[in-house]
Amino acid sequence: MRAPGRPRTALTRRGRWLPAGGAALLAAGALMGERPVVRLAVFVLALPLVSAVVVARERFRPTVERTAAPARVRRGESTEVTLELSNAGRRPGATWLLTEHLPAALGPEPRFAVGRAGTGRRTALRYRLTPRRRGHFTLGPLRSRVVDPFGLVERSSAGTGTAPLLVVPRVQPLGPTSALDGHGGEGSRRAIAVHGEDDVSIREYRRGDDLRKVHWRATARTGELKVRLEERPWRARTTVLLDARRPAHLIAGQHDPDPADSLEWVVEATASIAVGLGRRGHEIRVVTEEGELHGSGRLPAGPLGAAPEELLDRLGALVPSARTDLGPGIEALRRIGGDGQVVCLLGALGPDDVAEVLRARPGPAANLAVLLDLGSFLPAVRGHRRGSSAAGTALADQREESADLLRAAGWRVAVARAGDPVEQVWAALGAPAVAGPSVAGAVR
Repeated sequence: MRAPGRPRTALTRRGRWLPAGGAALLAAGALMGERPVVRLAVFVLALPLVSAVVVARERFRPTVERTAAPARVRRGESTEVTLELSNAGRRPGATWLLTEHLPAALGPEPRFAVGRAGTGRRTALRYRLTPRRRGHFTLGPLRSRVVDPFGLVERSSAGTGTAPLLVVPRVQPLGPTSALDGHGGEGSRRAIAVHGEDDVSIREYRRGDDLRKVHWRATARTGELKVRLEERPWRARTTVLLDARRPAHLIAGQHDPDPADSLEWVVEATASIAVGLGRRGHEIRVVTEEGELHGSGRLPAGPLGAAPEELLDRLGALVPSARTDLGPGIEALRRIGGDGQVVCLLGALGPDDVAEVLRARPGPAANLAVLLDLGSFLPAVRGHRRGSSAAGTALADQREESADLLRAAGWRVAVARAGDPVEQVWAALGAPAVAGPSVAGAVR
């Protein structure tokens, strides 16, 4: 809890016009020799000074303790912010107008009116936020303002206390279908549950072997001493490549409180796939065009602990990069992908991008790609008109060419359009290939 900054006193618009009118009235009274007019002019000129003294006597010095519960929410969920307000001045103030400063992406700023808050008295002010945009945000500071009864002079100050708010992407359910489970490649084998017996093979006893590992049933059957050779259970491994390049997406402006752009779609899809497969026992790695997503680490098999929440935090803070190529991300994919499964969530691709992706994933491993229909996002992004048919056609041709190259190399490809649920596109990845005109989320 910290005290606000130094108050600032200034004339309002009415207060700035009044001295000009008083000066004109004084000149007219002096020229005409009308003493009543002169006295009226003096009163008008003195009124802002009197108002300034009245406002300056207001000693309401608010201190604020701000809490957001919860301070970490998923996009579209609500949080309640509480402002514990107290007066550090020596006497009650008049009615003060308070405004909580918020980033434009969080919507309109809450406003409050507080009247005659006594010294040491605490007042709780509350407001609710439902963020539609993910990211790190700062709530506050609180700006206070008081105006004299004539509306000529205002006294304002801005506090210094703030509170953080983290908005992470939503996690959509993947549904009962599994586009990846058991879908080719050594790394896609499911983890073997060990309950009572080890997953073992048998070999002959060697000097120095632990006698506790003797397999007595095999020993009795063969007449030779046999020991268990424990094998490390396989665990399904999936690497997700998230294309967050600014030139590859249609991105809404920062002042749009409810973005429906292509980057938000792939971030939400990444979160849903990573968390969904983690719950099914997959070991998840996430990479972007900059390399492995810092802090994502490996998600444990079975019930998820802190690791997926850390991944969501990293995705919440993800910002688009200025890179035009996927180079570092492709290198990370080649290094950590191994023979496991790969899911690529891609924006606009050029022939060079597709060639890099294909070089990184040779062989029979399970490779899946989601290509965005960027033309479908044009109406949702502010500043783009629905009539941008030429741009939409060019994007569609580029997407079709990339999809053909990937399919020819054995990839399964689905197309995601604006508004498509992640579950629908995910199911399409596991469906048989279809021919004919494309439909939303169909495998192409």
